[in-house]
Amino acid sequence: MSGTIDANSVSHMGEMGGSSEWGTTHSSPPARARWFSVLVAFLLIFAAGSFLAPDKAHADFRVCNTTQNLVGVALGYRAKTGWITEGWWHVNASSCTTLVVGPLTSRYYYLYAEDAQSGGRWDGKVNMCVAENQFKITGINDCFARGFQRSGFQEYDTGEQTSWMVQLTEENPPSSPIVTDTPPQ
Repeated sequence: MSGTIDANSVSHMGEMGGSSEWGTTHSSPPARARWFSVLVAFLLIFAAGSFLAPDKAHADFRVCNTTQNLVGVALGYRAKTGWITEGWWHVNASSCTTLVVGPLTSRYYYLYAEDAQSGGRWDGKVNMCVAENQFKITGINDCFARGFQRSGFQEYDTGEQTSWMVQLTEENPPSSPIVTDTPPQ
């Protein structure tokens, strides 16, 4: 094909409602239908990807372990059904783990953690039930009578933020590391 338009092409484009300007092309009706189908498919895939793709900034409750040891973490919170404690999340050395995925539904969360190697603890004054293995316990009273152990949890007032992060550090001697809480940035 040369780069010129002959008189037959120009009159045909005029019948199609198109322009006779240089470089303008028009497709036949079946070609336009295929193009329209491809365009609709692309838009549907783009729209689905927009809804399913994770947001860059998402809400959650995370624990970051800045120590060089594995740490076991338990979390306590108040739910519609009452007090709940859950554990154990294993947080590897120099890493973070998400304990609550999505926006926080409680203002107060309670954390207890143990260093697996040195036995150090991050604890507090609020007693809640824990178990030796993975657990989800409803209620914080009568832990021993119900076959559980009792540990002191540290309270975190998230100020009704949707995200929160706790950093476990060992700035103090390993037998009593400290907990610092920070809203995510």
